[in-house]
Amino acid sequence: MLLPRVEPKRSAHGWTSRVALVGWGVLLAGNVAAAAEDLSVFSPATRPASSIRDLFFLVLGIAGVILLIVEGLIFYCAYRFRQRRGEKSEPPQIYGSTPIEVAWTVAPLLTVFVLFLVVVRSVTEVRGESPPADSLRVIAIGHQWWWEFVYPDLGIRTANELYIPCREEGSTPTIALELQSADVIHSFWVPRLGGKTDHIPGRTNRMWFDAPERGAYHGQCAEYCGTQHANMKLLVVAESAEEFRLWHEQERREANHEAAVDAGRERFLALNCINCHTIRGTAAAGTVGPDLTHLMARRTLAAGACVNDHEHLTQWLADPDAIKPGSEMPNLHLSRQDVDLIVAYLSTLH
Repeated sequence: MLLPRVEPKRSAHGWTSRVALVGWGVLLAGNVAAAAEDLSVFSPATRPASSIRDLFFLVLGIAGVILLIVEGLIFYCAYRFRQRRGEKSEPPQIYGSTPIEVAWTVAPLLTVFVLFLVVVRSVTEVRGESPPADSLRVIAIGHQWWWEFVYPDLGIRTANELYIPCREEGSTPTIALELQSADVIHSFWVPRLGGKTDHIPGRTNRMWFDAPERGAYHGQCAEYCGTQHANMKLLVVAESAEEFRLWHEQERREANHEAAVDAGRERFLALNCINCHTIRGTAAAGTVGPDLTHLMARRTLAAGACVNDHEHLTQWLADPDAIKPGSEMPNLHLSRQDVDLIVAYLSTLH
């Protein structure tokens, strides 16, 4: 027995889902494009980054020529020796051609040798030079999942945002980084400033770059290091010499002490927060987590996971996993009153 055909119902919900999906796609594409523009290796701002880009284009060009030759020969042979209508026998077979065997042996050897030479030259340009003796020395320590920056010659310790002096007329400050790890392998990568360099436990790696014009340069941990690897971001802020001087003078000062937030200050010092964090000028002297002495001078929280403002700081204290799942920041299950008091205090730490 034939059953009557049932037409599928068209619902408004289906169209809404499609429109929403397209909208999300457009939004995601826009975000990816914006991120790619800032994290692109094709817009270098320093000498090391330029060397890496030039090497990439050279290798791409050589590989492209090889691709065209190989694919051209494949298509030529497929067309030239195709079976024609009416043909029953195989075409003549070629065995043991010495010139062909020599060619396909020598050509790859020469290609690899040329690539070896240009890679060695580029590595020498990027890693071989020693930074000048008057370089700004910074120790960058990778943690799960945040960055610690120590300026030993300036007496500064901060987190997630690396402030540096930029290139000015008649002056080219060089930044000499010493890369260390507090736990697992991480990798420092700011594409517009230089290539990725690993942080390896028990070893100090080094890299350098000369800061370009003023601006912010985004980076990312480039070695998988655990649950929140993708959210282990960093920011390099290049400032004029005067701006950098004012910044490091401010960073060397102890934390603000405003009487209006004494209740929040006392509550912070009474909790386990002081076992992990330092606030200079107080009893808080922990070294497990970031130094909070000038917390509100930073643009982001949790290594770039969110904007550093009152709303996100409140959410971060109330439930860290809501912003960064699996974070090492513990949920202390604070009351709403405690959160408000502590946020009011931390908001004064400029």
